[in-house]
Amino acid sequence: MIFGDHGPNPSEVYGFVGAISIVVATVIFMVWAYVPDPWLHSIGIFYYPSKYWALALPDYAMVIIATIFIFYIGLNFMATPPPSSFNSIIDENNREPVCFDPVLEEDDRPIEPYSDIGIDQINELMFKDWR
Repeated sequence: MIFGDHGPNPSEVYGFVGAISIVVATVIFMVWAYVPDPWLHSIGIFYYPSKYWALALPDYAMVIIATIFIFYIGLNFMATPPPSSFNSIIDENNREPVCFDPVLEEDDRPIEPYSDIGIDQINELMFKDWR
């Protein structure tokens, strides 16, 4: 048996098995939800959940997901300082813009590191037409 780099990557195997499992589970769910009970009895399937759950489970899942989104947005609003707070303008993690050598040509300049835009520059860009 050969071990090492010659076999498939475990994440690829897990992804393949997961994809096949989801397809099989979806087919079983659809058969259970849409095939009438007498047909299931004729092929020997007598024990299965109530058809009520074929509608209830997706509905409950959608409500739970919507509730999670609403709570997530609410928690973000609670954790964000108000617009009138000085903390929304400046904090301990600010980065000043770095100026590069203007002698370099446009194509030779490196990408500038990310930095904060000052409130004076923002006001200049947003409100210069209102003067």
